Amino acid sequence: MSVALMWEARAVEGRGDELLSWVREQALDREPVRRETLRAPQDRVLVITWWDAEYDADLPELPEPGPELVTRTVHRWRFEAV
Repeated sequence: MSVALMWEARAVEGRGDELLSWVREQALDREPVRRETLRAPQDRVLVITWWDAEYDADLPELPEPGPELVTRTVHRWRFEAV
């Protein structure tokens, strides 16, 4: 089964590049099958990781950035391939 973890954060205005750099520096305890980083207007950064695992598997996730870098807590979703 394939599971995708999505991590999305919104940077403090004007700090989108810093958030993007911070995300790229974050290592996971193990490597996913695939990892993709995207950006959007309003300094949003999205990271999707794909895993060969069961839906409820204990998988490493990106941490929460410091409050000086983001406007709110990170949004996280888990999806399974259908």
